[in-house]
Amino acid sequence: MFESDLPRIRAVAFDLDGLMFDTEALFFRVAEEMLAQRGKRFTHEMMAAMIGRNWAVAGPALKRMADLNESTDELLTEARSRFLPRMDHEVQPMPGLLGLLDHVERAELPRAVTTSSRRDYAFRLLDRHELTARFAFVLGSEDVERHKPDPEIYRRAAERFGVEPAELLVLEDTATGVAAGRAAGAYVVAVPHAFSPAEGLTAAHRIVQSLGDPDLHGLIRRL
Repeated sequence: MFESDLPRIRAVAFDLDGLMFDTEALFFRVAEEMLAQRGKRFTHEMMAAMIGRNWAVAGPALKRMADLNESTDELLTEARSRFLPRMDHEVQPMPGLLGLLDHVERAELPRAVTTSSRRDYAFRLLDRHELTARFAFVLGSEDVERHKPDPEIYRRAAERFGVEPAELLVLEDTATGVAAGRAAGAYVVAVPHAFSPAEGLTAAHRIVQSLGDPDLHGLIRRL
């Protein structure tokens, strides 16, 4: 259970990919297909080097680890052309997301999305699942100069909410995102999944099993 001396939380920031939606699973399938056509294999080690990072970091990591000849721009164009047409039909909310949003709303805590992806991509996902109106704002990669694990996005989120960083609850699924939230001074809860196991998330204040974990709901009830 959570300790009784929790900081006062006045707002909640949700990461997007892998935390709210199972986009990482689709990306893994897309990357496997891309590399298989080149006679190569996409590995979990490659995924670990990319997850939670924007393409400026993830693209070079893929190119280097898979020993690819194409430019990172070419790889991104191909990945998008494979991923986006399938996203609307193959990506679903992560278990417990809708119930958690209900719970946070009942607690009257404002919510935002804070993602390393671009805003138009985030809105496409949110609109598809009729979730856009449940968030006060969305911060994407174009809203910051320095990307996760830099704390800029969470400091900006706190500013937009009008709260101190220590009053912000951050929900993340990657070590990169956890590091960003901790460096911002926020209270960070991590939610592991198949591509981001719990052993890589130990820097979080707490690790829960899913967005529907009773411990996470209990934390919000205490706020």
